[in-house]
Amino acid sequence: MTAPAADRTDAPPRRSYPTDEELLARVLVPYKANCKYLKAAEVTVGAGLAAARCEFAIPESCYIDDTGHLNAVEVNITYNQMMYYLVAKSVREGLLTGFEDWTLDDFWRHQLPDILIARFASNFRRPVDPRRFTGEMEFRSVTRRTPGGAAPFLHAQTAFRYQDAHGGRCDGEATLAFVNVP
Repeated sequence: MTAPAADRTDAPPRRSYPTDEELLARVLVPYKANCKYLKAAEVTVGAGLAAARCEFAIPESCYIDDTGHLNAVEVNITYNQMMYYLVAKSVREGLLTGFEDWTLDDFWRHQLPDILIARFASNFRRPVDPRRFTGEMEFRSVTRRTPGGAAPFLHAQTAFRYQDAHGGRCDGEATLAFVNVP
């Protein structure tokens, strides 16, 4: 049996990047003050793909009375914040395959109009306490596509999961399209 990539001596080394407070603040600029849920994010990279481990806090929902648990809208918002930070940090550090030619100026220009969630699915296993929880996401693949001679775009498969200290769990997958790419 072959050892997992993380255990093999020929596996690429994984690098880790702690929260860049300045970058995090800039990534969250588009969000209303009461909707900035991402508090910290550690990015890791290996073999051209990146992942993030994040800390979140939702003291009060930005749109509904307290449900007592993380809900589908908040899962989507926190996913967006986690993904935006991961892409921005990957661009800044040159970490993620498919974004080698991007600059941070490219990211800021594309952040809202050109990064699309094409598919999003979440599975709620046990209620997650929104007051304090952690999340992880990873890019599983990034490919450049040019369908039928149309403008090229980046197609990315991602996975995410959330958990809290009380056994709450939620996970899912999202497909992203980065359009109008440089």
